[in-house]
Amino acid sequence: MSRYLYLVRHGEQQDAEHGLPDGPLSPRGVRQARAVAERLSGVPFHAVWTSPLKRALETARIMAERMPALEAQPSMLLMDCIPTGPTPEMPHGYAPFFGGVTEDEIAAGEAQMADALEEWLTPSRGDSHELLITHNFVIAWFVRAALGAETWRWMTVNQANCGLSIVRVRSAKGPVLITHNDLGHLPPELRTGLPVDQPY
Repeated sequence: MSRYLYLVRHGEQQDAEHGLPDGPLSPRGVRQARAVAERLSGVPFHAVWTSPLKRALETARIMAERMPALEAQPSMLLMDCIPTGPTPEMPHGYAPFFGGVTEDEIAAGEAQMADALEEWLTPSRGDSHELLITHNFVIAWFVRAALGAETWRWMTVNQANCGLSIVRVRSAKGPVLITHNDLGHLPPELRTGLPVDQPY
């Protein structure tokens, strides 16, 4: 029996470069959401879950226009968060990232991601397909967990807006990363959200 998790990062947010914490999708983000919906339109989803933040909810709503049978359920476990704090194994170059992050934020993120993995990275009783519309760091944590990598490794994993990652959760073996940040459904002009020095 296999449980398939389809992890989609929300579409590009309007004016995200100006530091707004949350907001609607940009016109390009709308096109991204439509493109990934078209890509996934043939998958027999059993459940759809989304972060309750506006950019994820709007991505889910736009995807549902192409897949009207989908009824996304908001989950606090898919909120944007900091999955973990610095560890002794973490290269020193990543330390500046945590300069503005509080201990409370780290503790909340660690608890949230522990619950999220327990919720979704456990085997199901039968074959199932579930769509999770969420955020870059959350998907990075799922990918890291699927690979069994050290905790700090989530910081090395990035997803483009409406990039697609798929994890297969098996009952007798550990999880398998089938694909990560697949952008085949997005033309070059819609590939946004990755660090500027990372090739598409």
